[in-house]
Amino acid sequence: MLTKKKPYLKCSFPVFTGLRCYAKLHRHYRITRKKGQCVDPEGISLNRAACFLGFAFGCGLILSFADTTWTHFGWYMCSLSFFHYSEYLVTAIINPRSLSLDSFLLNHSVEYTVAAISSWIEFTVEKLLIPEMKQMNWLCLVGLVMVLCGESLRKAAMLTAGSNFNHIVQNEKAQSHVLVTTGVYALFRHPSYVGWFYWSIGTQIMLCNPICLLGYTIASWRFFRERIEEEEISLIHFFGEDYIEYKKVVFTGLPFISGIRVNS
Repeated sequence: MLTKKKPYLKCSFPVFTGLRCYAKLHRHYRITRKKGQCVDPEGISLNRAACFLGFAFGCGLILSFADTTWTHFGWYMCSLSFFHYSEYLVTAIINPRSLSLDSFLLNHSVEYTVAAISSWIEFTVEKLLIPEMKQMNWLCLVGLVMVLCGESLRKAAMLTAGSNFNHIVQNEKAQSHVLVTTGVYALFRHPSYVGWFYWSIGTQIMLCNPICLLGYTIASWRFFRERIEEEEISLIHFFGEDYIEYKKVVFTGLPFISGIRVNS
């Protein structure tokens, strides 16, 4: 008998350790044996990531409601931690087979990490040197609205696409893949990217970070332009004329990005 329990998955009797214990567990996990226990390293990492995001969200709430000049940074902490946690949560709902630690998008890329740290540094330095610059409440509210709308659009896109959605661009068509053109996909060809684009810009408006706002806008635009072109090559390969016709009537949703060019 095997009881599944994270972060350790215990067997009722030592005799069931080793290969039997491994065979009983979900194949998604990497399992090692340790003193009669089945240790799930992936589960441990998932727990740590979730705890970290929960802690960050809690700290953000405290700053948001406390009598402090760091209120807007609290909004940012809540927005950032919720974004990453909800990426994992929605993936678990729509496409559990692709679920992994990477679904949090915490390790998205070195550039993403550098961008986040840069925004924290800019906010802190400018707050110390020009404190009144960080107290433009109306501008922070504009940023917050952009963050909420961007977050909502991205998650709506993920839920609408269902199992067709994946954080990694697919080069081979699965049997379950279908061309989704309803819901938010009737408005934009790439609504998840549109949501993420405006979410990222909104975080910097919320923080009143002029330098990172410019940097985020340029970097995000270039990233999504390349990503969309790469993805549309696969989509045309998967769906042929159906996608080409869809492409003609629905635009990407991002400014000055038309996607891959198709010769008529």
